[in-house]
Amino acid sequence: MAIVLSRVDDRLIHGQVVIGWGRPLGLQRIVLVDDQVRASDWEQELYRMGMPPGMTLEFASVPEAIDAVPEWTRSNRRTLVVAGDLDALVRLVEGAPAIRRVNIGGVHQRPERRQRLPYVYLSDAEAAALCRLVASGIDVSAQDVPTARPVPLLELK
Repeated sequence: MAIVLSRVDDRLIHGQVVIGWGRPLGLQRIVLVDDQVRASDWEQELYRMGMPPGMTLEFASVPEAIDAVPEWTRSNRRTLVVAGDLDALVRLVEGAPAIRRVNIGGVHQRPERRQRLPYVYLSDAEAAALCRLVASGIDVSAQDVPTARPVPLLELK
């Protein structure tokens, strides 16, 4: 399977994703799944500027990503799929049965959210959506960097 990690991180593409995850996982491609960024050439160009040589960046809306997951899983290119918000990630995973594991990265504070880990804030509705994924057999864990212990969703308070 060429999708080596499916992650939600509301900061999208940044050093921790590109360097922190990219090097240890030997990533060759990052796919940013975000409906708004997919529609903005200007934002796409900004994200491309932060990519190292040898790693490509692609953009997809959630429906485009659902359609492309079978191709990405067959590819020999080591791929990280990163969504900018939990809603997009849940829609992607529910629409793409090949994704069996989800990493919760940086999900930051908003008024309706409460802290579950230093880098994960979830509303009750978001936690419930992730629990639905777990109930359907998806492995959901939080992990900010590759060297940290993955924290299973059910351990989050």
